[in-house]
Amino acid sequence: MSGHSKWATIRRKKEKTDAARGRTFTKLIKEISVAARMGGGDVETNPRLRVAVAAAKSANMPADNITRAIKKGTGELPGTVYDEVTYEGYGPGGCAILIDALTDNKNRTLAEVRHLFSKYGGNLADNNAVAYLFERKAVIELEPGDKTEDEIMELALEAGAEDVVGDEEGAFTITGEPNDLDDIRQALEDAGNTIRSAEVSMVPQTTVEVEEKYVGTLLKLMDLFDENDDVQKVYSNFDIDPSLISDDE
Repeated sequence: MSGHSKWATIRRKKEKTDAARGRTFTKLIKEISVAARMGGGDVETNPRLRVAVAAAKSANMPADNITRAIKKGTGELPGTVYDEVTYEGYGPGGCAILIDALTDNKNRTLAEVRHLFSKYGGNLADNNAVAYLFERKAVIELEPGDKTEDEIMELALEAGAEDVVGDEEGAFTITGEPNDLDDIRQALEDAGNTIRSAEVSMVPQTTVEVEEKYVGTLLKLMDLFDENDDVQKVYSNFDIDPSLISDDE
C-alpha cells in the first residue's frame, strides 16, 4: 500500500489516543496562526485558513481555541512567529520522505530531523532531492457510506476532481487540483457524504517497494517524525505489503 494512504490510516488510528489528540491540536493551532498571519483572519478570503479551520473542526477543536489561534496570527493577541521549513531525505529501504515543519527555531528542528534520519537508517538530503517525486494535490477522504464507487466518481468528477479510489472498508479517497478543494468537498458534503479529512497534500507520483526487513524501522521513523511538535506533515512514497504491517503499527 502506498505511503500516502497507508500512513494516513496508521496516523488516524494513533490520533484516537489523548496524547496524539493533543499533538494534533498543537499542529492545527500552528497552521491556523501561520495561515492567518500570511493571508488574514477571514476564512472567506483566505483559502489556506479555511482549510485549516475545517481540519480543526473535524478534529473537534473548541471554537475558542480556533478563534485565539487566528487572533495570534493576525497580531490581535501575542503569539509565537513560526517559519515554514521543508526537509527532504531518504528512509530505510530507499523511499523518499518529505517533511513540512513550522518552527520558531530552525537550528533545533534541523538537528532533530537529521538525528532521526541518522538513527533509523535514513539520511537527510539536499533541497529538491526528492520533492520532484511528489505532486501537490487536494486530497479528500470520505467515511464509508451507502453510495457506490460509480456514484461517488460521478459526483466528484462533476465537482472538478481528477480521481477516486475506494478501499476494502468502503471509504473513498478523492484527489484533484489544490484550488478545487473547497468545491469538491462542498459537493460531496451536499450529497450527504461524511468527510473524514480534506487537505492539500503532497502525493507521490511513483512508489518504492520497501523490503520486509526495513518495514518496522521505516514506520518507527515516520511515527517519530509525526510526534515531533515542529513537524506538521510527513509524506513518503513507500509501498508496503499490507500483510507486513501489524494492527498496532
